[in-house]
Amino acid sequence: MNTVLQILNLLGALGLFLYGMTLMSEGLQKAAGNKLRSFLAAMTSNSLKRVLTGTFITTVIQSSSATTVMVVSFVNAGLLTLVQAVGVIMGANIGTTVTAWIISLLGFKADISALSIPLIGIGFAFMMFKSQKRKNIGQLIIGFALLFLGLSELKASVPDLSSNPEVLSFIQRWTDWGFLSVLIFVLVGTILTIILQSSSATMALTLVMASQGWIPFEMAAAMVLGENIGTTITANIAASVGNISARRAALAHTFFNVFGVIWVLVLYKPFLLLISKIVVGFGGEDPFVSTQSLLYAVSTLHTLFNVINTLILVWFTPQIVKLVSIAIKPKKEEEEVFRLKYIQSGALSTSELSLEQAKQEIIHFSEIIQRQYQYAREAVNNSDNEQKFDDLYKKLEHYEQLADRLEYEIAKYLNHIADSDLSQEGAKRVRAMYKAIGEMESIGDSGFNIARILQRKNMHNQRFDEITIKKLNKMLDLVDAAIDAMHTNLKLGYTQISGISNAQDAEHDINEYRDNLKEEHLRNIELEESTYLLGVYYMDLVTELERVGDYIINVSEAIIEIN
Repeated sequence: MNTVLQILNLLGALGLFLYGMTLMSEGLQKAAGNKLRSFLAAMTSNSLKRVLTGTFITTVIQSSSATTVMVVSFVNAGLLTLVQAVGVIMGANIGTTVTAWIISLLGFKADISALSIPLIGIGFAFMMFKSQKRKNIGQLIIGFALLFLGLSELKASVPDLSSNPEVLSFIQRWTDWGFLSVLIFVLVGTILTIILQSSSATMALTLVMASQGWIPFEMAAAMVLGENIGTTITANIAASVGNISARRAALAHTFFNVFGVIWVLVLYKPFLLLISKIVVGFGGEDPFVSTQSLLYAVSTLHTLFNVINTLILVWFTPQIVKLVSIAIKPKKEEEEVFRLKYIQSGALSTSELSLEQAKQEIIHFSEIIQRQYQYAREAVNNSDNEQKFDDLYKKLEHYEQLADRLEYEIAKYLNHIADSDLSQEGAKRVRAMYKAIGEMESIGDSGFNIARILQRKNMHNQRFDEITIKKLNKMLDLVDAAIDAMHTNLKLGYTQISGISNAQDAEHDINEYRDNLKEEHLRNIELEESTYLLGVYYMDLVTELERVGDYIINVSEAIIEIN
């Protein structure tokens, strides 16, 4: 019974530590998330900046997994290239070593848990404020307190070896098999990190076991190497629903850490001797013979492993990208990541060339919208097929996020152009482009709104009959024609366009068909030929598609207004 209680106490302490880590990380991300994301997007122009950016952000938010997932999502959205992502991930691996040092220096050498309850009180006081920023700070403080309270309980839950010598004999059975024991503990570290989804939690467990004398330095070091493999799983899970570049970024993270573990295992004894000499050189005891310096030795190993691994591989980033590109090949039907195709950097020396780049990027934007509405049509026609609709819902959500990002990136580029000396005509073009990308972003929002309306319909177990789907397809045909007209007008540009009758006719057809459907629907309700709830979703879709027509005509009007 005592053994069961001890195991439950250990699990509870670990859960408290993990929950504290999660709260602290989420609080930090909420308090500084937008700034960190902007920082991440801006500071990736060269290898050194990428590594430093990853290190800084992970040090701040105390989670390499959070940084890596953020990087993967940026790659998925096309805001970071694969090369940039690899550099940031390398830095994230260095940043995560700070957690081990905080735990070693504060969690074991100072009883911070004594301050945990007062800190929770302070954090709770912050949570009472109406300001969201102060609530986030409160969450951060409570998370910090729970983290060290969990660590304290973790130490207390580990059985004392003097009263339980049988535990040591059980562990020692695994430590007496030479290099095989090292591989076993690498595997243990990997599996624990995969299960806990936190290398910091596994690191805390490793430090507790080492400080209590359960495992020698060699085995603690092996667990740390395993943790570095296990932590890559989080990014791979996040990337599994992303596009091909996101999956490649996650695989690059795995490759980076596995390569590091391999070279350390090849040079295992010399590397551990180097760590021992560093610890002794700074006034500590030899970790091979004393447990007093084990905490520092394990933390030093964790840091040195990631720093040396980064220094080796940062020069081979293009080769890593090539390797993961070979490993993960695109499927025939899979879209590559969408990113800016024509805008490569800041505004060019001449505003005319810059405006031409912006024009081409807006045309590219309209091509993406065309693809989004192909998926919207598929979603309408397959809304009753749960698995297929879920995939389409995710695609439409991705395209909506992509439209947001494209609008932001193009607008940022136009801001650069607007700062330069522009002719009156150039200023008109910039204003028209601002209006066009704003309307196109709204078209992207509507594409996702269609998916959400269909999702609500499914939640209420409503099904469209074949006649209704046929009518919606006719409405989508008209919207497609309007998008085609918009795309044609964008390609012609203000210099070649003579009128926008094609866009006006398309919008007129959409409005007229919308009116016919609305009148027909009202008659059906009066005759009780349509259920109210299903009719609501049907008319919501019709209204949303008509709204898309309004956004589309506004783009063509922006082009013709330049003249």
